[in-house]
Amino acid sequence: MNGIFLVIFLLCAGYFLIFNPEGFLPVLLTGGQKAATLCLSLTVIYCVWMGFLEVMQESGLNAKISRLLRPVVKKIFHTQDEEAVEYISLNLSANMLGISGAATPFGIRAAERLAGKPSCNYNHGMLFVLNATSVQILPTTVIALFLSYSASNAYSIILPSLIATAVSTIVGVALVKIFLRREKQ
Repeated sequence: MNGIFLVIFLLCAGYFLIFNPEGFLPVLLTGGQKAATLCLSLTVIYCVWMGFLEVMQESGLNAKISRLLRPVVKKIFHTQDEEAVEYISLNLSANMLGISGAATPFGIRAAERLAGKPSCNYNHGMLFVLNATSVQILPTTVIALFLSYSASNAYSIILPSLIATAVSTIVGVALVKIFLRREKQ
């Protein structure tokens, strides 16, 4: 992958140097500055949400959200492993808040708990699909990107994002139910 990016960069740089040599260095430096600014702003947002998640966990709010999602998770996954259900619920709640980076550790723990159990392929497939299509109530990363570029209405993405993720999740869950059958427990 690095080789592909290097080739693309060299081709673009060569083209730019031939047709606009005086603009090459300023554009290169401006692009680097914008990339660094974007990375820093996303890192700050990620740290804020990780702190928020830690506060949620310490206050017990995660457990309450997990309890709210537990009946749905049990119905979808058909597992009796309470720890796996809790990890799945925490994973889904973090994804709903748009902080998928914080959801990843919970998803990994849930997958480890589900491994080797009845309906392992079905449960792993469902977990993967729910993570890939996650319904985002608040797409924080996209909003942060819009705000970092001074968008006039950064929050206008909420409704389209909610509709798109809801549709993709419904289709994904239906496809898993069709193509990955649960084994009898």
